[in-house]
Amino acid sequence: MGARTSLVDFAGATPPPRPLGVRWIHGSPSAKHNTDPDIQVHAYDEHTYVLRQNMAIDYEAPFLFLLFGNDRAVLIDTGATASAEYFPLRHVVDGLVASWLDRHPRPGYHLLVLHTHPHGDHVAGDGQFADRPDTTVVGAEPATAWPYFGFDDDPDGVARVDLGGRVLECLATPGHHEAAVTYYDPWTGFLLTGDTVYPGRLYVQDWKAFTRTIDRLIDFCGERTVTHVLGCHIEMTREPGVDYPIRTVHQPDEPPLELTTGHLDEIRAALEEIGDRPVRRALPLFVLCPGA
Repeated sequence: MGARTSLVDFAGATPPPRPLGVRWIHGSPSAKHNTDPDIQVHAYDEHTYVLRQNMAIDYEAPFLFLLFGNDRAVLIDTGATASAEYFPLRHVVDGLVASWLDRHPRPGYHLLVLHTHPHGDHVAGDGQFADRPDTTVVGAEPATAWPYFGFDDDPDGVARVDLGGRVLECLATPGHHEAAVTYYDPWTGFLLTGDTVYPGRLYVQDWKAFTRTIDRLIDFCGERTVTHVLGCHIEMTREPGVDYPIRTVHQPDEPPLELTTGHLDEIRAALEEIGDRPVRRALPLFVLCPGA
């Protein structure tokens, strides 16, 4: 690959779990007068960034993930707003990539854009990267994403995306959406679950598929070191079982984003108790919501 700095060793042991240690921007009583950044950027380590969109721009306030490998970086999801004027995602990502390359210079560095699923609050910013050089945007719909991961031939397989020594494991995890994908990053131990599992309302489009997905994630995590389960939203308050109303733009009493594999067991136990006739069920950090 030509002259380059020494490679980062992403194959070492997964670091011990630690809190993300961040107070997320969480909106304000008046969106018009909100002074938070359009995008909050949190460096978990020098190769791993968690981004959150400002609630004043879109109440969904999704989280996005930018992971760097030796050969390319991956941006997982592109947020809820298309306009670069109001949601300058490419500008922020370009700055983070440039900063990383300043510390780890190398030629021909690539950006890959992937998604957790095709809902609008996770793909709206795709267009900002359409003309970016050295960039591949993989559409989130099954017709595009499934061939890329190989899930059209083997929906139960584990796809691997190599960023250059940092190899993500990717699973088809339908239930919330038929095209949902979960990502596991051995470097951090992060399990990135999109809208399948997060502290909030878990909208279940297909109850049986969702149950199979939770079972699969439990089995998958049983064979790996998972430090944090990270979804793409926070919708709960710190009061057990109480969520913020839909379209809330001020959430001052949010719990942390990060969950544990034990929360997967908690969801599975609730699904077992509910059985085959889906009903809404509030758990301390989740609300199971049947239907799209």
